[in-house]
Amino acid sequence: MSNPIKAIVINKEDNNYSASLSTIETSDLPNENVSIDVLYSTLNYKDGLAITGKGPVVRSFPMVPGIDLVGTVTNSTSDEFKNGDNVILNGFGVGEKHWGGLAQKAALNSDWLIPLPAGILPKQAMQIGTAGYTAMLSVIALQKQGITPESGEILVTGANGGVGSFAIYLLNQLGFNVTAATGRLDQSEYLKELGASQIIDRNELSNPGKPLQKERFAAAIDSVGSHTLANICASLKYGGVVTACGLAQGMDLPASVAPFILRGVSLIGIDSVMRPKADRIEAWDRLAKLVSADYLDKISTEISLEHVIDNAERLMEGKIRGRVVVNCQS
Repeated sequence: MSNPIKAIVINKEDNNYSASLSTIETSDLPNENVSIDVLYSTLNYKDGLAITGKGPVVRSFPMVPGIDLVGTVTNSTSDEFKNGDNVILNGFGVGEKHWGGLAQKAALNSDWLIPLPAGILPKQAMQIGTAGYTAMLSVIALQKQGITPESGEILVTGANGGVGSFAIYLLNQLGFNVTAATGRLDQSEYLKELGASQIIDRNELSNPGKPLQKERFAAAIDSVGSHTLANICASLKYGGVVTACGLAQGMDLPASVAPFILRGVSLIGIDSVMRPKADRIEAWDRLAKLVSADYLDKISTEISLEHVIDNAERLMEGKIRGRVVVNCQS
């Protein structure tokens, strides 16, 4: 027996692209081995691109967007999960190739899911969301390369974005000295509250620069790409490490091999979409220990499915700061 549910649905017919809050049947959901009541999802930049049609994110139509979610298992043929389990999903093409989290129910492959760790409430998981998860993966990568608070100054670019702001917070919690690069200097006090010791204008990094520059940073977390990432590599100390997890400026990398062969610099790519399950569990377990409820409440706002489309437009216009959590059952 099928039941009607609310969902954001994206359609494209004869080049007419549309997104709407629709009523669909549970029988319309994909044929996957775990069914979930979606408690919360989020509104990420990629979701904004998908909903507004401002980026070629959606691969098939109709599509339910939402690249992450937390929910309760209602039916499972997987040995990993049973009814009543709370689970998290990040990535795996959900919201792009597979129906995602901006709906009251979802059907998902068990391989894409991990258990909600102890110490995190469902809403808190989406206050963290893919942004916080990606930031944590980046921090773990730096630590596995031997970067410690004693190594020196750590640069975070795209500091006011979701990944950047979480990276600042997490690094500060771990005792690192953080420099934040931002194009919104009016938000400097906010970044200092998160834990940044120094604020620099992103224009210091965003233009073409020398292939090898003065050694400054021990490491960096970059969500910008292009000339910014090239200049970071050129500014790292000997043995420095930079993680690349975004392309806000561009997906090109107009860099030189000089920092890599003369200073032993390492460039590590951070993929948050197809990550092995063990990595996902490690990241979320670390987040459960590091992130405080007060911080999450400070950086997030909650909306219902009814307000997703309007907020997607605002997100693409740069009018939203912090995390947008979507209560899918309200």
